[in-house]
Amino acid sequence: MTIKELRQRVGLKAEEVAVQLGVAVSTIGNWEQGKTIPRLRLDQFALLCKLYQCSIEELHQAAQESRQRRSAAAK
Repeated sequence: MTIKELRQRVGLKAEEVAVQLGVAVSTIGNWEQGKTIPRLRLDQFALLCKLYQCSIEELHQAAQESRQRRSAAAK
């Protein structure tokens, strides 16, 4: 499961997540496309996990999957 799939699973829009976390919508898009990984304060990570209803481990795996899919698509 990718970061985008985590978000979609709970029915949130990227804009909603961005507002809650205090980051740009483009930041969420970059995470979902595997361009970057989330670099947040601890409280923001906790909120992101709460929003996505996932553990930190699931979030980490989703970030890795997003990056792997981006790498595979570039080949």
